[in-house]
Amino acid sequence: MTSESQVPNHGSPQEPSVLDYLKSKLSAGGSPRIEIPLPGARGDGAQTSRGETAKHDVQRSKSAVATATWPWRSLLALGLALLAQHFYEPATASPQAGSVLYVAALGLLVWAAVRGEWTLESVPAATAGNDPLTFRRRAFIAAIPFMVLAFLFFRGNMFTGLNLMLWLIALGLFVWSMWLNGPQAPSLGPRLRAYVVRERWQLTITRWTLLLVAASTIVVFFRVYHIQQTPAEPFSDHAEKLLDVYDVSQGQTHIFFPRNTGREGIQMYWTLVISWIFGTGLSFLSLKIGTILIGLFTLPYVYLLGREVASRRVGLLAFLLAGIGYWPNVISRIGLRFPLYALFVAPVLLYLIRGLRNRNRNDFIVAGIFLGLGLHGYSPFRIVPILVVAAFVLFALHAQSKGARQLALIWLVISALTSLIILLPLLRYATENPALFSYRAMSRFSGVEQALPGPWFQVFLSNTWNALKMFNWNNGSIWVHSLPNRPALDVVTGSLFLMGVVLLLVRYVQKGDWLDLFLLLSIPILLLPSILSLAFPGENPALNRTAGAIVPTFLVAAMALDGLIRVIAAQGRGSVWAYVVTGVLLWVSASQNFDLVFRQFDQNFRVNAWNSSEMGAIVKQFGLAYGETDTAWVVPFPYWVDTRLVGVWAGIPNRDFAIWPDQLAETLQSSGPKLFIVKASLTDPKANDQQTVDLLRRLYPQGALSLHRSAVPERDFWVYFVPALTSP
Repeated sequence: MTSESQVPNHGSPQEPSVLDYLKSKLSAGGSPRIEIPLPGARGDGAQTSRGETAKHDVQRSKSAVATATWPWRSLLALGLALLAQHFYEPATASPQAGSVLYVAALGLLVWAAVRGEWTLESVPAATAGNDPLTFRRRAFIAAIPFMVLAFLFFRGNMFTGLNLMLWLIALGLFVWSMWLNGPQAPSLGPRLRAYVVRERWQLTITRWTLLLVAASTIVVFFRVYHIQQTPAEPFSDHAEKLLDVYDVSQGQTHIFFPRNTGREGIQMYWTLVISWIFGTGLSFLSLKIGTILIGLFTLPYVYLLGREVASRRVGLLAFLLAGIGYWPNVISRIGLRFPLYALFVAPVLLYLIRGLRNRNRNDFIVAGIFLGLGLHGYSPFRIVPILVVAAFVLFALHAQSKGARQLALIWLVISALTSLIILLPLLRYATENPALFSYRAMSRFSGVEQALPGPWFQVFLSNTWNALKMFNWNNGSIWVHSLPNRPALDVVTGSLFLMGVVLLLVRYVQKGDWLDLFLLLSIPILLLPSILSLAFPGENPALNRTAGAIVPTFLVAAMALDGLIRVIAAQGRGSVWAYVVTGVLLWVSASQNFDLVFRQFDQNFRVNAWNSSEMGAIVKQFGLAYGETDTAWVVPFPYWVDTRLVGVWAGIPNRDFAIWPDQLAETLQSSGPKLFIVKASLTDPKANDQQTVDLLRRLYPQGALSLHRSAVPERDFWVYFVPALTSP
């Protein structure tokens, strides 16, 4: 936009006049043609060399010629793409019509891109550094025994003060041995003191600052709105997580949590911290607050990544689109480890790409740190080391790596060693318990739990196709973290995503930059944890196991939108129209995403989840009235509520309230008041636990039976209350 453009100095004697320009255009002879450069739109303060500046000026001059008339190809392509995506929405589903429209839209887009009408922002110029290939030998040698000792003391699947100390010392020594010192600058302490002693403090607020604040406000609203209501109920996985968190609170500081086929530990420790900070205890709300914050922490890295590969405007658009998007919002709200995948993918991509572009060893060390931490977060992240290797391979195969191919191998080793040190606790557990550590992944990838439904390569190809179409067509049928059988992206973002993919392909064909190809290939690689569910293809696609792809997906969509803004802004009075078009697109996207999360997903989740909160509230009320909950129970029934979750809502997360029908007679030994919750159904006799009701009436004829009417249909249950026995 104009506020971010570099305005040419028309008063310079070197600048051609408008008359000179017209003469050059109308000249039929051999006089040189004069092109007026299109103002730049990056606005991120990127510095370029004179040669690169001249190159950009030539490219922008071509763009100026191409967009001298209204960019009808680009706008028509956008309109057709939006209409096509509309036909992939469940309410207006017509995939055949959508496919035909998409072919026309993307064909027009290729035409516009080749003509230079709709192009992507150029990658900012890199400041190629020089790796001296030196390291601090003493620190490196000293790190080795601490690594060995830390590995040995991580036995028994427990963090202790000793092994943590050895681990951190090993990491610190290794990082120090490899870290390259930059230009000398005052340390943080002197800078803070200098700032504090100033007589006058100045705070500069720019228009860009206001944009960032406004975008952040919108994003935070989308992520925290109705935090208690959406989603309304936990399910069995939440009970497992809270029991793990309870174990930590009791001093069982596990490295790997073996309950329920095994989990890495970051969320358990993080949730405990959240429960202390917010005073929410070991509750469903604590889980949700923790994962919502994890989702929010991801977004600054999305912004920085957009700025790294394009411009700060691309970063802001990616930040905003990902912040309001239904897919990242839902998986952040569920309260499980899902957003940890994207949280660590974003910084790994940022520092990896920055390191390869700037040839800065320190970036690879930081990338290795986040790579190691990510492996402690969520199991699908185990695919990311393959992504890292792919980045180095693509870089080495392209011309941009000239003079740095051998260095790239060294940088890869440094990243791998850094992540390996951070992985030491899990690595020790894996050597002690290899079957349990790998069971969850192997149960999906192989026939350990269930035989593959067909030849593995056929299932793999089918899964790949289903995963690739999740963005614009069908995101799967798993109701706990998605709206079944709808696209993972809204109409606007879905259209922009496909257009961004095409624009990246066109630019790669034209320029052969490794980064364009890497951004495209990173998406299917990050989908692999879902694709590799070969034994259970019905679980693919899954928005949780594909969550790492959120980062490049919304980045690609933002790059396409930024390109559209630039082509519109290049017209006469185009800046106004660019603001209008962008505002309308973002408003439509925000409106649909709000409806998807807070109406459609919320309602669908309530219909499918069991109302353990209502049962927990009754048990809690019983405890307040009679001073105990030991004589309150829930009688299990097939495919009904997880009885452990009743305890979560009642404030007793470590108790399972189940009592089986053959155990009911044992309750006669207690003389106090009793409470029994039993499955009820007024429409389906098979779903009504009449046998338990009859048994309770025989055991406690003085009891009172009442029906608890739930706000959700088919979620009613019986409450059988037995008063305390009175002495004769």
